[in-house]
Amino acid sequence: GFFQSYAVEVDVKDASNATCLYAKWMMRFLIKYETNSSDYKNTTLNLSSSVTHNGSVCGNDTQAALLAVQFGEGHSWSINFTKTNETYQGDFITLTYNTNDTAVFPDAKRKGPVTVVVKDTMRPVQLNNVFVCHNTDFFEAENVTQIFWNVTVQAFVQNGTIGKKESRCRADTPTSAPTVPPTIANVTTASTTTLSPAPTTAPKPVENPDTGNYSLKSGNKTCLLATVGLQLNVSQDKPLLININPKTTSADGACGNTTATLKLNDGNSTLIGF
Repeated sequence: GFFQSYAVEVDVKDASNATCLYAKWMMRFLIKYETNSSDYKNTTLNLSSSVTHNGSVCGNDTQAALLAVQFGEGHSWSINFTKTNETYQGDFITLTYNTNDTAVFPDAKRKGPVTVVVKDTMRPVQLNNVFVCHNTDFFEAENVTQIFWNVTVQAFVQNGTIGKKESRCRADTPTSAPTVPPTIANVTTASTTTLSPAPTTAPKPVENPDTGNYSLKSGNKTCLLATVGLQLNVSQDKPLLININPKTTSADGACGNTTATLKLNDGNSTLIGF
């Protein structure tokens, strides 16, 4: 489905009430879990209507900085940052999801918290610079796909002032303008807000989308093939039409014995999963 998620902003203060760690981003989690009937279901874990950031740590020359958030029924996510004399970078990302949350994990066979740890691929960022990545990034491990976009973060903030220089991720070109997915919500500090109610009338399509050919391979064999033209009609305060351009859209995913997943990313933070 087309991701309609929440934005979260965290501003961590030191003992003098100066900002030492700042982040604003959007994220969502796709999780496969086993049910009591021994089959597997796919579910989506989103940020809830309120987010806390207990346990976040400023960090210093000898201690890693930690950005930690808690949401929903016992779910949490964190990333720690380490620094050298001139740079800082993300180290490990830790997600803990709670299968006791029956709204997200109905009929789960395994009950209780499950923790997944992945290595962050963030390149070293110059101190006093803000790391920015508008494009979508994925981390896959242990039946969990972590999805992030519209990320802004600075660790080890000096003198309580957020840097003015940006260090962009590889997926963002230096000349690209900030991409705001049509699903972004209003950002609030350490909390989230939902989108405005959908309008009663939808915009009329302006043009037909181009048809694209998307395929996945398992080894040397094609295991999934899709030939489709895609247009998204997003209902919000100002309705938005999006044609998915096959020329700039990449296909990813995986084929299993009983399930297959096709993920399309057009390079502008538009993600569709089948």
